[in-house]
Amino acid sequence: MNILIFEWKDFGIEDVRETLEYLGHKSRCISTELVKDRVSSEFDALFEQAFDNGNYDCVFSFNYCPILSNNCNKRKIPYIAFVYDSPLVALYSYTIINPCNYVFIFDKAQYLDLKKEGIQTVYYAPLAVNTRRIRRQLAGGSRYGNEVSFVGSMYNEKHNLFDRFKNLPDFVSGYLDAIMDAQLKVYGYYFIEELLSPDIVSALQESVPVSPNRDGVETVTYLYAYYFIARKLAAIERRELLSAVSERFSTTLYTPNPTPELKHIRNMGPVDYYNDMPYIFAGSRINLNISLRSIRSGIPLRAMDIMGSGGFLLSNYQADFYDFFVPGEDLVLFESKNDMLDKCAYYLSHDAERRQIAANALGKIEERHTYEVRLKEIFDIVWNNSR
Repeated sequence: MNILIFEWKDFGIEDVRETLEYLGHKSRCISTELVKDRVSSEFDALFEQAFDNGNYDCVFSFNYCPILSNNCNKRKIPYIAFVYDSPLVALYSYTIINPCNYVFIFDKAQYLDLKKEGIQTVYYAPLAVNTRRIRRQLAGGSRYGNEVSFVGSMYNEKHNLFDRFKNLPDFVSGYLDAIMDAQLKVYGYYFIEELLSPDIVSALQESVPVSPNRDGVETVTYLYAYYFIARKLAAIERRELLSAVSERFSTTLYTPNPTPELKHIRNMGPVDYYNDMPYIFAGSRINLNISLRSIRSGIPLRAMDIMGSGGFLLSNYQADFYDFFVPGEDLVLFESKNDMLDKCAYYLSHDAERRQIAANALGKIEERHTYEVRLKEIFDIVWNNSR
């Protein structure tokens, strides 16, 4: 096959291209920020020029891009979108029902919600790892030697959306604090959207107005719950957990965000996804995963990459883990801050058990969750199975 790829700073594009070549396919990749626009005559012209100059069997992108869907639908060519972000408001564009679409979603809970609405263009597919690349990289040994590490955003940016709320009534501020505190105590179910009553949403609208996209069916309540509050929860939770673990164990943080409030942590700044992360995951005795609460059940990309690098994964609960892995055998899940600390202490003092768990996870990744496996599954659905 010959595959036209569009992307803009997406993790994994090079892994997809390497795997396509390994499987005997051809590809051309166009990087343009215009792919994120909903409507763009400039992008339409770019797409037309690229498409007319090649004999392509399908178009591929990470995440879902309505503008790609519309261009593919016009030409009746399959559009494959492999979603790894959450939230992703583009999934609520009315273009999601375009018959050209094959949208593979890593979060089973979100997939099921869309499927229950009668949308026939969505499928469930957990994320994948290019273990072939990672094995090549790690053949020379790891460059890192961390006790506990975390790689990811702290969501404490200066322009955090939640922090834009100003002059909220006291009862609204108190209510938001209460429901966020409750959510932080519960893993496996994100209930914030359900608890944003019309009067609360009205007050939020007065402070920071938002509106759905013109081609979207998402609600204002959804936008506040998933883009404002979920990220604020991540900022609070990651700060609290990393503060606690760094007070007891040597902890290294890799993030683009400054963290002066974390007095005991080593903040090493950002790292490159391809060139640094595999070494960090393989060289850390414990790799933490602290999921965004907007990922309702899915296995985050970070967690898959940790296991695919042969690293030991200590994660919060996510329901989709149980579809493919056995907690306690392939990874370890924590239920609370104290549980996380107890499990850090245990596995730092039980090296053989920790190494075996990491090895078990790597074996399952290599068997069922490589890009080679996943792309074959995706192509089988696109070309061999009816909807």
